[in-house]
Amino acid sequence: MANVAPQSGQVKPIHDIHQQEHEDVLLLVERWLGVELDRSSAAYGNTGSTVGFRTNTGMWVRIQWRRADRMNGQSWTGAECASVLTGVSKPQLRRSVRWQDEPRDAVWRADEMTLVKAPVIAENGSITTDPQLGNAWWSELKKSLTALASHSTDRVGMGQAHLTRRLTEVFGDAVDTHVDEWGTAHADLHWGNLTAAKCHLLDWEDWGAAPRGYDAATLWGFSLGVPSVADRVQNEFRQDLCTRAGRLSQLLFCANVLRAHARSGKTMPFTEPARHAADSLISQLRAEQGEGRA
Repeated sequence: MANVAPQSGQVKPIHDIHQQEHEDVLLLVERWLGVELDRSSAAYGNTGSTVGFRTNTGMWVRIQWRRADRMNGQSWTGAECASVLTGVSKPQLRRSVRWQDEPRDAVWRADEMTLVKAPVIAENGSITTDPQLGNAWWSELKKSLTALASHSTDRVGMGQAHLTRRLTEVFGDAVDTHVDEWGTAHADLHWGNLTAAKCHLLDWEDWGAAPRGYDAATLWGFSLGVPSVADRVQNEFRQDLCTRAGRLSQLLFCANVLRAHARSGKTMPFTEPARHAADSLISQLRAEQGEGRA
């Protein structure tokens, strides 16, 4: 990992790549990868930590930063580790560069990957109108998630301890939180990480082991503002979502929504539907627990 000072004078520690000067970073990436970045194609992430560009070679370069004292090995290596996945519709990683930027108290990486021309379905992750996705799109998503679920990994997308802690925080001891079935998941499957008309899964920072149905449950939750699409997710992934692990995954989404609403007071399209869904899921899980004891 190189230690390279910025080229554009005095800089401050970075907080938001979209708001702070970073032309020197782009010049370094261009020099090291031997490409030209199309500045007009810049696509900034919602957290202020990523930006992507088309290149003159017909590829896509995604640049991200982390504070040097807050490196998360799993998210930092997500794209690299995902490069071994097969049967999943996603960009293909070609090469990467990483370096330390002491003046900004940051570590950077740039990943060159195949360009996905299809746009994301909803940049903020949730939908308020039906995206009108065809049967072929749903078939491709199911194929990708099935292939992904069978892939063996030591990475953790959603662990038992976190799930139990969050469900207990929001719902107390309403349900037994033990997960009995696991698979490998994208672990951040919202409408901002899916493209159409061609279905691609983007942003592989968080993927890893998770409860069965976790991806479908997340997508269902971000679809609750459009009941017909939420129902379509339920129908397409019924075999996973009707399991105990699938119901716990759905309840976890509801818990996260209700917790965020309690903290901020901000209502999202899925807030009230999640509140009602939580009551139904708790009833279903309790009924199954009772049957198990009978």
